[in-house]
Amino acid sequence: MTDKDHDGSPRIFISEVQGHQARYRKLIQFTHSSTKAAGAMLAAAVIALIVANSGAYEAFLEFWHTEAGFFFGEAFAGMSLAHVINDIFMAVFFLLVGLEVKYELTVGELTNIRQAILPIMAAIGGVLVPIAFYLAFNASSPESVQGWGVPTATDIAFALGILALLGNRVPSGVRVFLSTLAVADDIIAILVIAVFYGHSPSLLWLAGAAGVLAVLVLMNRSHIYSLIPYLAVGLVLWYCVFMSGVHSTIAGVLLAFVIPSGSRVNLKSFTDWSGTKVREAHETYEPETPVIAQGAYIETVRSLSRIARQVVPPATRLEHRLYPWVYFGILPLFALTNADVSFAGVDVGAMLASPVLYGVLLGLLVGKPLGIMLMSFIVVKLKVASLPENVNWFHMLGAGVLGGVGFTMSIFVANLAFADEALVSTAKLGILVASLLAGVLGFVLLMAQAKVAQKRGVAYLSGSSDDVTRQTAGGEAARDTQELLRELEDPSVLGEIEAAKKRGGVFEIVVDLGESGLLGGGSIGDVREAVRDEVVRVLREEGRDDLADKAQEEFREHAGEPPLASVEEVLRRERPELLKDALEREADDATGMSGDDGKRR
Repeated sequence: MTDKDHDGSPRIFISEVQGHQARYRKLIQFTHSSTKAAGAMLAAAVIALIVANSGAYEAFLEFWHTEAGFFFGEAFAGMSLAHVINDIFMAVFFLLVGLEVKYELTVGELTNIRQAILPIMAAIGGVLVPIAFYLAFNASSPESVQGWGVPTATDIAFALGILALLGNRVPSGVRVFLSTLAVADDIIAILVIAVFYGHSPSLLWLAGAAGVLAVLVLMNRSHIYSLIPYLAVGLVLWYCVFMSGVHSTIAGVLLAFVIPSGSRVNLKSFTDWSGTKVREAHETYEPETPVIAQGAYIETVRSLSRIARQVVPPATRLEHRLYPWVYFGILPLFALTNADVSFAGVDVGAMLASPVLYGVLLGLLVGKPLGIMLMSFIVVKLKVASLPENVNWFHMLGAGVLGGVGFTMSIFVANLAFADEALVSTAKLGILVASLLAGVLGFVLLMAQAKVAQKRGVAYLSGSSDDVTRQTAGGEAARDTQELLRELEDPSVLGEIEAAKKRGGVFEIVVDLGESGLLGGGSIGDVREAVRDEVVRVLREEGRDDLADKAQEEFREHAGEPPLASVEEVLRRERPELLKDALEREADDATGMSGDDGKRR
């Protein structure tokens, strides 16, 4: 058996456990997939709907109303299983949401106001217009008017899960836009829940919560980087918020913002120190001696492992640990206990005639995309921001429609907004129908645009670091790209990918052979203009404005020559060593195209 992995890197684990490691990697990939998470929640919602309209519904409700808690002598402290999910487990969900928001505010898309202004303003439009739609149906009804917050929320897991199904058939800018919009939407939803959907607050318990929060801030300022103290004090914060009357899930968000996002390790020193430790490990390793007997080697590796784990910030460690539990445990449980719309013994006619149903349904399905598109159009036309690279208005419409997938957050707000169970069920029906239609319609719109791009010969090869793909639901697209590149085996494209990786962030290569290219019936002049624009863009991105200007001059002076002649001339004069490398690669390409190894390029 070879000691190399499929990518040529050395195998770390012994051959006997390769199968276990492969299964573990598949499990990790599965539990960090946006599409799989959305599928798990959808399956739970379908089960809840089936059970709610069967003979097992009464037993189903009775089970979720079972009390769980602790006895202290004669005293009992507890709550129903349904409340455990809605008040405790969902606080953990909001802790994860808070960590994602903190990431975006610290190093993500929300740090650059120029880039973030478009999705932020789109999120605001996507909140205000649905409220207007809802109030148009319910403003005159005192019983239902308080449900205005229900159609304002976007379910980030479902929306990005649906988008992830398209893989690299859509530009990465669409994923970044929708992801950032959903995070901004979550911030607004958190504020709405905290301000408008709590009970009359107890000032005493609020003061207690403020005191606990001050302790957490002090811990952060004191550079405490262990997670355990934060989680322990966070439990006290949750209890104070729960008793105060403000919804307890807000405690999860507050806790997220005080967990350190830096590292206790001096990263500059760690580089030298770890290199020294690796050399020590190499020197003390004895190949013929059982590892259990290599005390010096084990101690060196243990020291390296202990410090290396602490390089990762506490916020990042906690987020990665929570992700599979939240998206494959908590959210499916929430869907199972809250998507139970029962038509048994219900006046279906009254439900279908209810203004709540149409306020929620149209607010999500029409108001949400309308608000997103309208605000985006205003921002772009005023030149406050521009559309993401390679993204057109049809892409924006598809993303806006996906913003109407409310589900988790909308159901959560509906439970808080209405005391009447009939109104809660009606709102849930509107949420489920709107989310289903918005998900299907948004997918179809983006798929239609992908088909148009495919016919034009456009492909989007996206990739990024793990953290960025997690934030933009681009993991599936990045994996699709790697699979495609492995099949193509094109060294020039691979070289461009590697160069883009070094620049950091999300990168994307667009191959366009459409109307401006020969495959679309275009002329040599059309190709020439496309090549010129792309060459100038790449050179300017690399900071080579001097070469970009010279290339433009050569294009103008040699208008009748082949499209790449100007590029060759600039390289011949300015960077002959680069031209030599390019010609050598061209010779290799010609050999490959004429030989058996060039049949698939």
